[in-house]
Amino acid sequence: MIVATVVILAYLGFQSLSSFISADASSGNANEQLATLQSQYASLKAQYDGVRVQVQATSNNQLKTDYNNAELELVKAQSAINDVSSAISVGKPSAEVNSRIQTAQQQMQTANSALANLKSEM
Repeated sequence: MIVATVVILAYLGFQSLSSFISADASSGNANEQLATLQSQYASLKAQYDGVRVQVQATSNNQLKTDYNNAELELVKAQSAINDVSSAISVGKPSAEVNSRIQTAQQQMQTANSALANLKSEM
């Protein structure tokens, strides 16, 4: 009976430790993805800033409107990245963090496409 109890407790301890290590590794991966998103955002923001100067120098009102719409996508990307950061900092489950990471990645792609479309109009 004692041996069975020790085996069960050892098994539960191993499962708990394994789960803790897995969660820690998942958190590390999420932090790496967040850092990548933040770096990509900074690069994209710099590109938007460069295009803004060119757009403001023109008298093309449609181009200015299109720039504002594209920049809105960039703001949405920043918000999505902030959501990822928030989820990580409060310890949301990895499924929730991964969902927010995916949303942020999609929004970054949308902002990137909007900038590419804007550049093609210039």
